[in-house]
Amino acid sequence: MPTVQLRDARPADLPALLALEAGFPGDRLSARQFRHHLANPRARLRIAEGGGAVLGYHLLLLRRGSGQARLYSIAVNESARGLGLGRRLLADAEAQARAAGRHGLRLEVRQDNAAANALYLAAGYRRLAALPAYYDDGADGWRYGRELPGA
Repeated sequence: MPTVQLRDARPADLPALLALEAGFPGDRLSARQFRHHLANPRARLRIAEGGGAVLGYHLLLLRRGSGQARLYSIAVNESARGLGLGRRLLADAEAQARAAGRHGLRLEVRQDNAAANALYLAAGYRRLAALPAYYDDGADGWRYGRELPGA
């Protein structure tokens, strides 16, 4: 596994981000959405890069007037799964939220995404609500939340 660096995404990363999104079912971010978030001062789009390739990313949203940040999306390339990159991306999202003055983090995830659900539970997130038919394809979701230590 190459050394992995986390950094802010740039417009030049758009093709790699779209290729990464193509590997996931439903509810994918479009090029238009990525461009919007790249330019949005209340969004933190960060990538994990190793060996010259984008191996994963997270998108954190910071709504004005809220003490909660929202982890809108997190993805790890299939070739990099099982190496702890999801944990690193989640920890980075939490650090970005704290740096922006947020005291908590919320997110939604498909109920059938066992790896993601295990990641959030292991990181101390609590299930706050079931979200029936939450996703475009009718899949159910969970809403998770966590207070951020040190925030």
